[in-house]
Amino acid sequence: MRTSAPGSRDWYQGRRRLEHWYRDNTVYFITARCRDRYPAFELPEAKRIFWDRFEHYTQLHGFVPWVSTLMHNHYHTLGYLRFGRDLGEMMRKIHGSVAKLVNDLLPERRVPFWWDRRDATTSTGASATSSSAGGRTGIRCSRRCARNSSPTGASTRTRT
Repeated sequence: MRTSAPGSRDWYQGRRRLEHWYRDNTVYFITARCRDRYPAFELPEAKRIFWDRFEHYTQLHGFVPWVSTLMHNHYHTLGYLRFGRDLGEMMRKIHGSVAKLVNDLLPERRVPFWWDRRDATTSTGASATSSSAGGRTGIRCSRRCARNSSPTGASTRTRT
């Protein structure tokens, strides 16, 4: 197991910054939202961009999504990753490409595009929870999002 490198900013605005754990053969629950809860994925073209980049980079890095939900301003995914070292690079590529391409569609650029609880000035943050035993938190949240997504027009993808 590898953890994110400790930095000079272990504390931010009086709160301890949590480290990321990169574990091999692990189920990850990943979630991220747009800064200020901006509804960047309302347009069908924005959703298409997200799913295209998400599928491309998850396949490239060996992440196997089991269930993924895209709402108007955030997404959740639960899936398996063989090599934990690939998680950070995969997230950087997904978030960077989605931010650039969706920003090209928006009437006004959103910079930073993604909200990061660790540091409000960065644009590539996401929250990830890992579990070798199945990621109960992720399953609970995915069920809630799936239950609430139909009326709002969100899109969900599942793999069996």
